[in-house]
Amino acid sequence: MTLLADAIGSLEGAAGGPLYRRLENALRDALRADVLKPNQALPPERELASDLSVSRITVRKALDTLVGEGLLVRRQGAGTFVAGRVEKQFAKLSSFTEDMAARGRVARSEWLLRAAGEVTPEEALTLGLGPGAPVLRFNRVRYADEVAMALEYSTIAGYGLAGPEVVESSLYAALEATGNRPARALQRLRAVLFDAEQAALLGVKPGAPGLYIERRGFLDDGRIIEATRSWYRGDAYDFVAELNTRA
Repeated sequence: MTLLADAIGSLEGAAGGPLYRRLENALRDALRADVLKPNQALPPERELASDLSVSRITVRKALDTLVGEGLLVRRQGAGTFVAGRVEKQFAKLSSFTEDMAARGRVARSEWLLRAAGEVTPEEALTLGLGPGAPVLRFNRVRYADEVAMALEYSTIAGYGLAGPEVVESSLYAALEATGNRPARALQRLRAVLFDAEQAALLGVKPGAPGLYIERRGFLDDGRIIEATRSWYRGDAYDFVAELNTRA
């Protein structure tokens, strides 16, 4: 038996409904108990099924649920792995795409809105724009290895990009191509609980903990180019900042 199967033990008589649900709960408990470490590979499905005396369909259904919850990730041609928490450095101004690429993960977006419009009064205040000024809005769900990780709602001053269609995977890459990538930013962070709509988009339960960040990005000349609101899954991110005694 594998160490994981030893830790799970027999599923016979375990509470929790159907066999796949009992396996799902047992695997979840094993993950929370650090039986498997972040980024560690799970045994192949065939091996798990044999060790636990269950069908591969049962194993697949249990793993599918945990992948959907972001506790496990599947990597094509490599297998199933325990998801690693992402450390987001506050000291470095980087995009989601760059953060994921640095960790060997594949980022993608599901667009909720990608459009041009006129600035709202609230956006005008945040971006320092006059009434009626053009802006571009980019709302999306951000994925890493096909797991929903964050919601990102960005408003960009209209002079920053030729149009909304120029943004494909990375907003910051598009801004850099026009010489309008933020050089610095101010960020605010607070803990939140996801409402039903946000939870549905991220594949978590309503009321699950999250991290909310407001960011304003500045150009070298002091103009505000970007206003972004992001909601990150609290079970997937650690935010890290280096502190020192110098002012």
